[in-house]
Amino acid sequence: MRTTLREADNAGRGCAYARGMTTSPSLYIVTGSSRGLGAALVEQLLQPGHVLLGIARGSNPALQAAADAAGVPLTQWTADLADPQPVAERLAAWLAGFDGARVAGATLVNNAGVVGLPATLGQVPLPTLTLAMRAGLEAPLLLTGAFLAATGSWAGPRRVLNISSGLGRRAMAGSAAYCAAKAGMDHFSRAVALEEAARPNGARIVSMAPGVIDTDMQAELRGADAGAFPEQARFAALHAQGQLSSAADCARALLARLHRADFGHEPIADIRDA
Repeated sequence: MRTTLREADNAGRGCAYARGMTTSPSLYIVTGSSRGLGAALVEQLLQPGHVLLGIARGSNPALQAAADAAGVPLTQWTADLADPQPVAERLAAWLAGFDGARVAGATLVNNAGVVGLPATLGQVPLPTLTLAMRAGLEAPLLLTGAFLAATGSWAGPRRVLNISSGLGRRAMAGSAAYCAAKAGMDHFSRAVALEEAARPNGARIVSMAPGVIDTDMQAELRGADAGAFPEQARFAALHAQGQLSSAADCARALLARLHRADFGHEPIADIRDA
C-alpha cells in the first residue's frame, strides 16, 4: 500500500475542511473508486457539504480535477484490498481525525470486487481464488468493522452500502469464488444489521444487488473462454441486446436508494425492486 504526498495533503485538507465548516459535513467512503461504478458514485457525490474518500488500486486524475474545481474535498488512496487489514486500520485512523459531533452523517460503500478467472473451480489458480475472496469478502468485512468502531459514538446517521450481486443469491457455474464472496457479503450484512439494530443510533446496512452494469467485469465475463465458462454466451447476449445499464444510471439509482428514509429496513435488497 502506497501513500503519495498528494494523498497525505488531501487527507489533511479533508479533516481541516471538516473542522473549519460552519455546517456539518457528510462523509462518504467508496472502494473501487477509480473506475466503473465506483467512479460514477464518487462523481455524483461531488456535492457541496460532502467530504469523500476513494480507495482503489489506482487513482483517477479526472475525478480529482472535478473535485478540486467543485471545491469538494476528495482523498484518493492507492491501496490493494487483497491485503485489507492495513487499509482498514488506516481508515480507522482517518475517521479519528474528524469530530464526530460535527459530522452530519457517514457512509461506507463497499463497491470493490474481483470476478477472478471465469472457469470451473478446479481450473482457477489458487492465488486467483485467494485474491477474489480477500478483495470481495474479507476487505468489506474488515472495512465495515473499522468504520463501525470508529463512528460508533457519532451523533449523525451512519450507513453501509455493500454492492452485492444476484450471484450471491443464485449460483452460477464458472464463478464459485465470486458467488461465495457475494453470498458471504449478504450474510454478514444480515448479522451486522441485527447487531446494529440493538444499539442506540445503530448503523443501517444493506447488501444491494445492482443489476447488470456495463463495466470491465462484464467485459471479462463475455470475453471468457466459453469452454471453461458455461454462461459466457448469456453475458455476450446481454451486451449485444443492450440490456446492460450504464455505470452512471446505476450509481444514480443506488444513491437514491441510499438516501431513502427506509434504507436499512431490509438488509438484503435488489436495485430492480421498488
